[in-house]
Amino acid sequence: MATALQNLSDYDSSNFIDISDKRFGLVVAEWNREITDVLSQGAYETLIKHGAVEKNIYRNTVPGSFELTLGAQLLAQHEEMDAVICLGVVIQGETKHDDYICHAVAQGITQVGLKYNKPVIFGLVTTNTLEQAWDRAGGKHGNKGVEAAVAAIQMLGF
Repeated sequence: MATALQNLSDYDSSNFIDISDKRFGLVVAEWNREITDVLSQGAYETLIKHGAVEKNIYRNTVPGSFELTLGAQLLAQHEEMDAVICLGVVIQGETKHDDYICHAVAQGITQVGLKYNKPVIFGLVTTNTLEQAWDRAGGKHGNKGVEAAVAAIQMLGF
């Protein structure tokens, strides 16, 4: 469903599992850091709200969204890691770079999840403008970081 039709921060937690013993890796792109920090905070607060223990949440940064895939793989390869949440922002520019980056990241994150048989969550904000990115980082459309954390919890309960 399009973000404009549903707030990213609205969800039903009635079927969430106990995550107090689960370990989560956050991989956060430094490019567009002002926004990715907000996404990361949303994911972190959501995990804590639903029972994750602070010491079991590992935040790592990568230079940009393209590097999310390798960052995810480096975390996912650890057997004790239960889920990995990838957070980044790609804003359309004057060139087609956004198409290449988004496609590569989507494929890469999918492959990492399948390779390690654990949730590796696509928390990439892909927009046409900076304003649209802020709308999805705690603005009028909610916070993509919250949505990504919720997806990780839901997939752990699958």
